[in-house]
Amino acid sequence: MRKLLLSLLFIGFSLFINAQNTYETVDKNRHFREQVNTGNFLKLSNGYTYYEIKNENSINTLIFIHGFSVPSYIWDGAFNSASKKGYKTIRLDLYGRGYSSNLDVDYTDELFANQVIELMNELDIQKATLIGLSNGGRVISKIAYLKPKIIEKLIYVSASSFQDHSPPFNKSVSKKEVNDFISNKYTTISEGQLLDFKYPQNFIGWDKKYESLLQYKGFARALISTRKNHINLDVENSFINNSEIPFFTIWGDSDSAVVYSTFKEKLNKLMPRRIEYFISESGHLPNMENKIEFEDLLFNQILIKN
Repeated sequence: MRKLLLSLLFIGFSLFINAQNTYETVDKNRHFREQVNTGNFLKLSNGYTYYEIKNENSINTLIFIHGFSVPSYIWDGAFNSASKKGYKTIRLDLYGRGYSSNLDVDYTDELFANQVIELMNELDIQKATLIGLSNGGRVISKIAYLKPKIIEKLIYVSASSFQDHSPPFNKSVSKKEVNDFISNKYTTISEGQLLDFKYPQNFIGWDKKYESLLQYKGFARALISTRKNHINLDVENSFINNSEIPFFTIWGDSDSAVVYSTFKEKLNKLMPRRIEYFISESGHLPNMENKIEFEDLLFNQILIKN
């Protein structure tokens, strides 16, 4: 029994070491980009951006912006549905996520906003409806503040745009912080993605898909820097409320990641003009957890409103 126990401990330790040895080993260089057989890459001012586009000749453009760490594949369902309905449909990986470049810069809302604005310019898109999920809500608020004339509508999904933040004075990211994050967080961070669902048992394999992100050099730094650069967006959101841009908020009724009740009062003061919806039986990802109700709302109500 003792030998069996020691053997099992050794196997577990070996698996742990092997997993750690795969963390942040892959550079997103030219060779890496050449191996990606989906979508497109475009070199923008800060680095390469991975994006997908459908129905390029359509005049009605939807741009899907992902959240804090899961890249553009999080929009698989709505993106494919929108393209089947004939919309010019675009999704991209923000810097530090998915296939786009991991950068040695501060990961700010403005960095991401300018990435999207540059992409729109390169694709000759004059105006679009932006759909921001979770942290993507911060990005679309910043875009609307910087370039309001390029916005058709704003759609916030489980957005983290309205919370209060107290960012650190020093926003730099040290090697020790990165190493500690990898050592302490990477072994459980994938499994933690399941907490975004009200019914995680319905999404077997979602955590395993996330595992591939941990192989890219600079991912931990991107996450740490993004978090350190979260500031209040009250000015931006007030500007949007006082503009003529139509905007909508969508929430899962059981979201434990972005808890609506903690900022509802502030949101009522900042953006009382919003049109608001709640999706039943869903957590932080209503676009996935209640796809039918979410897409009925998106395509049959929000997108046809003036």
